[in-house]
Parts: sequence; structure tokens; C-alpha cells
Amino acid sequence: MSLPSLLAVFAHPDDESLSAGGVLARHAASGARTAVVTATWAEGTPRDGELAEALRVLGAGKPRLLGYADAHVPHSAPDRPRLCDAPLDDVVRELVGHIREFRPDVVITHDAHGGLTGHPDHVHTHRVTVLAVQAASWRHLYPEAGAPWQPRDLYLATHPDSAARELGGQLMRPGLASYSVPDEWIGAAVDVSPWLGTKLRAIAAHHTEVARGALPGRLAAYPFAERARLLSTEWFIRHGDTSPASPRSAL
Repeated sequence: MSLPSLLAVFAHPDDESLSAGGVLARHAASGARTAVVTATWAEGTPRDGELAEALRVLGAGKPRLLGYADAHVPHSAPDRPRLCDAPLDDVVRELVGHIREFRPDVVITHDAHGGLTGHPDHVHTHRVTVLAVQAASWRHLYPEAGAPWQPRDLYLATHPDSAARELGGQLMRPGLASYSVPDEWIGAAVDVSPWLGTKLRAIAAHHTEVARGALPGRLAAYPFAERARLLSTEWFIRHGDTSPASPRSAL
């Protein structure tokens, strides 16, 4: 049976593979429509090509780039503002257009912390996505962006406190703060081990990040068993569902 159609919205090329590569691969393997919107980096830059290869591996179509500059890499989008500096209404309008065009059942993005790292682009992408998912269904908002569409669910990629304690030392650089959420907030803990090989190939496609020793590069240096331990589960909060009394939800 095909799983729900899925639109992932992440800040940078590689975030989709690291945070939700297994879920994207699982949905695509079931026959579901999948796609990824990436908020930063422009067409024609090296990481655009790497993203295209990663999405091919994951079965998630072609890159959908908003084309803003990474907060820490101005040359990522020459002559464009940093994502965090761009007019909020403009960014929301662009993302609403992608939601209305793709018409997903489910949208996933960063959590409100911006994941373990708290990167400002992750945090801002979370905010923009929450606004865009709501705005996409309001017919008088951004009428030029297409016919209204309401996704069924919004999920936030995250790490529970227990996993952050166990895995954070390998995922984070020493000395940096990390951000996680109470275990009871987790609405979906997805075992993606059947798709781990696909996820690892997608992560490895981001050659720039491997070469500079970012997380994809550090992961590449680990034995397969350690990579499996770190990457075989993906955790999500169902947006608006952080009460222990709330019914749990499957992704």
C-alpha cells in the first residue's frame, strides 16, 4: 500500500538526507509522491548538483530551491539575501506556491530548535514552513500562488533527549551546545533500517560536506555498524501534539 505523499522542507542541501532520508526513501519505495524544498543555495552552485544526486537516490524528484544564501556562506547564493534576512512574506509566498503545486498529504521540516545544532537557517526554515502550511489553505492569501491546499499533517524532525544523550557525542562537534526534546513529545519514531543503504548513499552524494569534514564526512569515517546505530531511527514531533495525553500518530 502506498504511503501518503510527502513534501520535505529543509534549510540546506544534506539536511533532507540526514534528517529524513530514510522516511523519504521509504515513502518513495511504496509508490508515494515525494519532493524536497531546500531554502538555501542557488541553482548552478556545486551543492545544487550534489542535492540533485541525493534526491535521485532517494526517489524525491528534482531540487526545488528557494535560492537564498546560507547564513554562514554568502557565496551560496550570489546577489540574493541570506534566508534569515529575506522579507518573511516573500519566503512564505514562495513556499506556499510549492505546497499548492505539489499538494502533499504530509509536510516535514526542522523542529523549533532547528534540530540538534540549532542552526539559524534551520530555525527560520521551521518558522517559514509552519506559516506556509497554514497559509496554503487560505484562499485569499497569495492567490497568485495557486489553488488552496491543506496538508493533512506537519511533522518536525527532531531528537528525543534519550537519543541525544546516547548519540549526540558522535553527531555533534565537541564543545557545541545541542538541542533535543522530551521523549514523550515524539509522535513518530520511524525505523528506517531497511532503507539505511539508500540514506547513506544520499548523504555521501553531498561531496562538499564530506570533503570539508562536516557531519556527512564524519559519518563516512565511522564503521558501518556505528553509522547504522546513529542513523537507523528518525524521530518526529507531530506539530501541535506535544502533550503526553495526546494520541500518538504514525508518519
